[in-house]
Amino acid sequence: MAENTAIARPYAQAAFELARDAGQLAGWSDALAAAAAVVADPQVKALIGAPATDAEQLVGLIAGIAGQSSAGVPADKLNNIVRLLSENRRLAALPEISAAFDALKAETENRVEVTLTAASPVDEAQQARIVSALQQRFGRDVSLTVELDETLIGGARLRADDLVIDGSVRANLDRLSSVLAN
Repeated sequence: MAENTAIARPYAQAAFELARDAGQLAGWSDALAAAAAVVADPQVKALIGAPATDAEQLVGLIAGIAGQSSAGVPADKLNNIVRLLSENRRLAALPEISAAFDALKAETENRVEVTLTAASPVDEAQQARIVSALQQRFGRDVSLTVELDETLIGGARLRADDLVIDGSVRANLDRLSSVLAN
């Protein structure tokens, strides 16, 4: 959601500064990712904002699970952030906060996260060529994640930050359909 993305930035920035100053970027990244996964669970989603939900128990649940997934993150600081999000009715923004935190972390580490979505498996040699080409283009280290999506029919789609390169057959067919319709 675009609204959650805008909401997430200041929280992610605050968590990032806290983590950076403590030298715990990796631990906080893991904790926020775990908290985001908890919040994305359908059962937990139903509890968020429900009038009968005990907010303190919900905070304890989310922070407890997130704390188990992180190394070295002080439990009190993690609890405080989750409690603040709960008080401000922002728990649903945790996935976007986690993503924004990871973007800040990647920028600090001079790394870019790239997702390659392909219609068929991509072998190691192809991945290495793609990583090399992207490193030249971005001038940064590239962390490549490969996903399969057979609905693309053929080809692939690259996503790095705000850049999307769509060379899929599905996208080409959609463009052709649009041209023919006009």
